[in-house]
Amino acid sequence: METSTYKGFELFLLFILLPISFLIAYPILIKAIITIICFVYILILLKRKGQLKLKFPDKRYWKSFWKETIVKLAIIIVITGMYVFLIAPDKLFSVLMKRPVVWIIILFVYTFLSVWPQEIIYRTFFYNRYSGLINNKWLFIFINAILFSLAHLFLGSFLVQVLTFVGGLLFAYTYQKTKSTTLVSIEHAIYGNWLFTVGMGDMLAFPGAQ
Repeated sequence: METSTYKGFELFLLFILLPISFLIAYPILIKAIITIICFVYILILLKRKGQLKLKFPDKRYWKSFWKETIVKLAIIIVITGMYVFLIAPDKLFSVLMKRPVVWIIILFVYTFLSVWPQEIIYRTFFYNRYSGLINNKWLFIFINAILFSLAHLFLGSFLVQVLTFVGGLLFAYTYQKTKSTTLVSIEHAIYGNWLFTVGMGDMLAFPGAQ
């Protein structure tokens, strides 16, 4: 059984050192290989714990989940809609209106190739692996959000850092409450897809969103 020291060192390597290392100029192929190796390592650990099984969320969470998500989405729509309208009005719903096929592809790719892996790593794995290291759940949520934001540091955008930190807080809270990868992935996909829909894809450096 791994000690707390081992897990702490592992956390440092996977969630702090690795993301920061991407700021260093070295071949992208090596970065990709290292990332894949780390992801496979995480999947193996989750598999051993039986955490990779597709589980239908407990029905008692669905009603409150949708109520909270709709309220949060409404707030996000107002804030981001006004932001794009004021900062870059030409981007407002631009991809949706000008390139609907690209828009659909973006939603699909983001939902299944970005959201799910992120939630597997930063919520399912992170919570199941490290929750025992910190007893205060609010501090744990804060740390999770900070590290989630750190993972996007390589994009070199302050806006991305802010949005991923806020998103990290929301997603960590949902996972803390429901322990459901499915629900937190749905929430993540809804908010993220809205950002691309409203016209923030270019600002968030998402491929094909320009």
